[in-house]
Amino acid sequence: MQALFNKTRGDKVIWVAVVLLTLLSLLVIYSSTGTLAYRYSRSPESYLFKQVAFTAIGFMIIYFAHRINYTLYSRASLILFLISIPLLIYTWLFGAEINEGTRWIKLPIINLTFQTSDLAKLALFMYLSRQLSRSQDTIKNFRKGFLPLIVPVLIICGLIAPANLSTALLIGATSILLMFIGRVSTKHIGGAIGIAMIPVVALIIIAFIYYDQENSQTRELPFLVKSGRIPTWVKRIQDFAFADKTENVYQVQQAKIAIAKGGWLGLGPGNSEQRNFLPHPYSDFIYAIIIEEYGLIGGILILFLYLLFLFRSIRIFKKCPFAFGAFLSLALSFTLVIQALVNMAVNVNLFPVTGVPLPLVSMGGSSFLFTCLAIGIILSVARNVEKMEGNNLETVTTE
Repeated sequence: MQALFNKTRGDKVIWVAVVLLTLLSLLVIYSSTGTLAYRYSRSPESYLFKQVAFTAIGFMIIYFAHRINYTLYSRASLILFLISIPLLIYTWLFGAEINEGTRWIKLPIINLTFQTSDLAKLALFMYLSRQLSRSQDTIKNFRKGFLPLIVPVLIICGLIAPANLSTALLIGATSILLMFIGRVSTKHIGGAIGIAMIPVVALIIIAFIYYDQENSQTRELPFLVKSGRIPTWVKRIQDFAFADKTENVYQVQQAKIAIAKGGWLGLGPGNSEQRNFLPHPYSDFIYAIIIEEYGLIGGILILFLYLLFLFRSIRIFKKCPFAFGAFLSLALSFTLVIQALVNMAVNVNLFPVTGVPLPLVSMGGSSFLFTCLAIGIILSVARNVEKMEGNNLETVTTE
């Protein structure tokens, strides 16, 4: 065990933040899965043991990923990107339907579900980091600099959006932010944002036009916008915009009750009452359970840990002498922290309801493991930065 710790490198603050988040995850998941266990005639301990297993596997992934030289991820980025495209197409056409969404495919033999957007997101950010690092000389050029970056983003987001619009928007926003930091022309970025906002604004307009305020319900939608998950997106926008005039936003109401009950110090570990009423208290709305049990202090602590994680990743970005590693660590940290902020914003009713889990805290699955892989890659960059700093220090000392 001591030899294992001796081989553990990377940013120690990030390691501590990850450990604290996963430990809190074990406590809250054990507390919040009682209703789920009752529904499937299982014991709450079974879900705790499952989360412990995922956590153990996740830390193994982090450890082995951080031991790999991050330059190898650059070589694998194109292959992973090309593999993710047919996987997304297959998921779109034949994906398993869970909670009214087709974001997963079932893996044979082991009978586990796998969210292909997690792989696609990781592959895209690896590929973007590689392209940004290689095209700094022509980054302001539309054809040579901007197109090779925006086309992969459009492909991945376009394939994810039909089943998971919120994830597609998060990936798109993180990609644009990464391009901005990578010195891509603001004129090109502004044009991309403008085009991307057209369907979003169209959804908002439809949601407002086809809402009956007198009866607090959605009017009959036109035939053209009834396909796929468009009615669901419209309904979520309406529920958010007219929350004070409708009683239909059940999960938002229950989340507000949980937060109100938490107060400053909370009801205490395992004492949540809204876990019996709040849909998905172990995943999408786990932050509301954290505030109910650990109070506003616990909620602020979670927010602080994610912001600390981002701050240390930005520090790695500044210290990394090679562009690929710098962009890669920043992209992966941005996507994790932005996802966390969106989840927390949904829980406190600052954002429409989405199916985005809280990274490292929500109940484990493929998303949890890919989050661990992303953290392992960030720590790989940090480990190499530390190694180079140590070599430089030795050189200075010798001289």
